[in-house]
Amino acid sequence: MSFTRCATASAVLVPVCLSLSKSKAKSLLLASSGVANSQCTTARAGSVSVKVPLFKDNMYVTEERGSLYAPDYRVYFRDESGPISPLHDIPLWADEAQRLVNMVVEVPRWSNAKMEISLGEPLNPIKQDVKKGALRFVSNVFPHHGYIWNYGALPQTWENPHHVDPQTQARGDNDPVDVLEIGRRVARRGDVVPVRLLGALALIDEGETDWKLIAVDARDEDAARLRDVRDVDALMPGLLRATVEWFRLYKVPDGKPPNQFAFDGEAKDAAFAYKVVDEVHGFWRGLVRGEAGDAAGAISLANVSVEGSAARVDRAEAAALLARAPPLGAALPPPPHVDRCHFVANL
Repeated sequence: MSFTRCATASAVLVPVCLSLSKSKAKSLLLASSGVANSQCTTARAGSVSVKVPLFKDNMYVTEERGSLYAPDYRVYFRDESGPISPLHDIPLWADEAQRLVNMVVEVPRWSNAKMEISLGEPLNPIKQDVKKGALRFVSNVFPHHGYIWNYGALPQTWENPHHVDPQTQARGDNDPVDVLEIGRRVARRGDVVPVRLLGALALIDEGETDWKLIAVDARDEDAARLRDVRDVDALMPGLLRATVEWFRLYKVPDGKPPNQFAFDGEAKDAAFAYKVVDEVHGFWRGLVRGEAGDAAGAISLANVSVEGSAARVDRAEAAALLARAPPLGAALPPPPHVDRCHFVANL
C-alpha cells in the first residue's frame, strides 16, 4: 500500500502531499519555516533532513488494489477516518482566499498509462481507461514521450454534457475538469497538490468541450514567477506550443483525425480559467444534489462528506466498499508498443 500525507508549507498555508511507500517513507523536501500550530515529522532525501509540518486534519492516503497495467488496478483514497471519494470528498479549494485549488494527479509526467478517476464506480478510484477492450496507453508522438506535464483533475468539478458552452459551441465531456501541472517535480499518481491556475485551453475532442487548465504547484520554486499564461511563455518558452501540438496529434497514431481547439488554440488567461472552474464547480454541485437529471448517467455520487447529498454514505459502508476490492498484486509489464515512437506530420 502506498499513501500520501498532506503537509503545509510556509508562505502558502494549504495542504500539500508527501508520498510514502509501505516499506520506506520517502518525502519531498519542503520549505517549512515559520508555520505555527503544526506538528512536524522528519523527511530524509540522501543525507539531507528537514522538518516538515503535518496537519492531522488534512491527511490523505492512497491505497492501491489489483495489479498495475491490469484491468483490476485501482487507486483508492482515504482520509484519517477511512475511505473517501477523490471526486466528491476532496474539496475543490485548497485556499480560496489565495485562489489555490486542489489537483488530483492521475498521470505523472513522462508516463503513458491513461489513468483517470472512475466516474461509474463507488468511491471513484483512479483506474486505467479501457478502449475497445484494451487498456489505454497514450502514444509517443515525436518528439514527445508520454504526458509532458503532470496530468489530473480538479475535485468537485464536472463538465455537464447537457450544457453547450456559448464560446466553444460544444457540449461538456462528462468528466471532472482536466489540469496540466507544469512545475518541475514529477508527481506521483494519487498526489493531491495545491495549484495556481495560469490559463486554459479549449480542446474540442470528438465534438465535446474538454477544458485543459494550465496550472503550477503552489510550492514549486518557479511558482512566484508564474501568475498568468503570459508568464508561461516567458519562463518556459515553447511549452504552450508543444501542449497544443500534443493534444492535436496524440490520437493520430490510433487512426483518429487531429483534434481541434476553440479560439484557434490560443491559451486564455488565468481570470478566464477561474471562470471555467466556477462554472464546472456549480455543475458538480447540481450533480450531487440530484439536479442533473439524466445527464448524471451512471456517475457514482457516493460520498462521505457532502452535506445535503442523498448519496452520502456512512464510514462503515465506505470501508466495506473498499474491502471488496481485490488485494494489491504484482505489477504487470507494460505492452511493448508503449515505447514505440510515432512520427506524425503536424497536420
